[in-house]
Amino acid sequence: MSRILVVEDEPSLRMLYRSDLSEDGHEVATASNAQEALAQLEEVRPDLVVLDIRMPGMDGLDAMSRILERNPRTAVVLNSAFSCYKENFLSWAADAYVVKSSDTTELRETVRRVLAERERASA
Repeated sequence: MSRILVVEDEPSLRMLYRSDLSEDGHEVATASNAQEALAQLEEVRPDLVVLDIRMPGMDGLDAMSRILERNPRTAVVLNSAFSCYKENFLSWAADAYVVKSSDTTELRETVRRVLAERERASA
């Protein structure tokens, strides 16, 4: 079972992602902002972080940088309502980029793919 940390400031999306990723067999923790996520890293030790970009306080790109500084092996899936961030070179450090949707199919498939790629790479 993989451990996933979902960082999302919208409560309804945070609950949806937690529910759907849990259904897929993952252990899911959530954070409502980047500061909360950074505080949880040591306790949760996620294999993968689903990270919103536009959040109050610290944005997801800064948070991703700090997450990867602490553990470069943590997979990161950026999840944003704004596709324009795909062009930002800072987002290229992520393993994947998914445009937000209430249909979680793409997010779930991306999480599954990234985790499988990480597992193959470490084998």
